[in-house]
Amino acid sequence: MGTTITNQNSVQEEIKGRLKSGNACFHSVQNLCFPVCNTKNLKIKVYRTVSLLVDLYGCKTWSLTLREEHTPRVVENRVLRRVFGPERDEATVELRKLHNEELNYLFSSPSIVRVIKSRRMRWAEHVARVGERRGVYRVLIGRSEGKRPFGRRRSRWSGNIKMDLQEVE
Repeated sequence: MGTTITNQNSVQEEIKGRLKSGNACFHSVQNLCFPVCNTKNLKIKVYRTVSLLVDLYGCKTWSLTLREEHTPRVVENRVLRRVFGPERDEATVELRKLHNEELNYLFSSPSIVRVIKSRRMRWAEHVARVGERRGVYRVLIGRSEGKRPFGRRRSRWSGNIKMDLQEVE
């Protein structure tokens, strides 16, 4: 299980593949366990221990744009809707899907994007401590050679770390 990055510094295909694998793991466990166990706490533990670990493998090196941050949120909300199920609306007495804010309140854990950012910051701290002699540090600080293509510059991993630090403050 490695991490694939394109020559354009895009990890979108990597994220899609990880989320697809995590979703497959969750479905396989769901078909085995969920008919037997009806408690939501157990379903959330299964999601955290099986699906989330597969989804977040290698996320320390991802350089995410806002569009790429949207995809893991959608997948997480879909799984949480499956876990918590629909809610009965008191006014119309009909079942309705839970809104994202309600899911975040019921889940009461950091969202998948927040977890990605915290893991990325921990990795940045580790790389900073490694020192200049190691290849990882040189890759982080180094500049690429050659001409840059036209258009807006692609966001880099170090730029994402700076934005994460500003969010924390």
